[in-house]
Amino acid sequence: MSYDAEHALSAAREAAAAAAEIIRHYWNRGVAVEWKADATPVTAADREAEQAIRAVLATALPQAAIFGEEYGLEGACDGLLWLVDPLDGTKSFVRRTPFFSTQIALMDRGQLVLGVSSAPVYGETMWARAGAGAWLDGERVRVAGTEAMSQASVSIGNVKTLTADARWDALGALIRDSSRIRGYGDFCHYHLLARGGLDLVVESDVNILDVAALAVIVREAGGVFTDLDGRPPTLETGSVLAGVPAIHTQALARMHHARAG
Repeated sequence: MSYDAEHALSAAREAAAAAAEIIRHYWNRGVAVEWKADATPVTAADREAEQAIRAVLATALPQAAIFGEEYGLEGACDGLLWLVDPLDGTKSFVRRTPFFSTQIALMDRGQLVLGVSSAPVYGETMWARAGAGAWLDGERVRVAGTEAMSQASVSIGNVKTLTADARWDALGALIRDSSRIRGYGDFCHYHLLARGGLDLVVESDVNILDVAALAVIVREAGGVFTDLDGRPPTLETGSVLAGVPAIHTQALARMHHARAG
């Protein structure tokens, strides 16, 4: 299915900007919180932001399907598919911390080809498309050149499942061998990784809508983005191991060894 990649990226950025206006409005005014069946919060900001995003994307690329956090799948998954999380980090949003974002990615026949990550209150927007690099507010960014685990900065996100996994001890050893450990979470540690501020991100409990755009950004910044088993992201991806190439290689080997043991 043919499309103009630069036009699609512009549309994603426009859609993210439209969502940002809605999110800022509710951030300043306050909003009622409802709870989904899975015990996660949702607000009018989530729903209205996704509606705004869908309107822009459907107009710009009508041949593409859209899969969104709040309104599900419209169209088929096997061609061009937009992946949308209008407000990733709603728990942070409702608790008045700025670690939430809008995530928009485009998948072409199973391959992630572009992504926009907009954090309007935190104050950063990053974007990337295949072969064109990763950008932070108009400036190209690259991952760090760290090669030794002893010099690596590691960030841990949602690792609840991993705590009951054989790889938990491997993660502990990795942390002991690293330079420092942090827990930035959500979009933030992926932004830091892509612009050289971190060397490894570990998460065992994610949804592809949370990380699809960030996968493109990290990859185009020169990093490696897989799940904890080393597989590239797909619609079924539920974990992340993302890092600068040398540190990712070392961390993945440790995870494989723990799993094999």
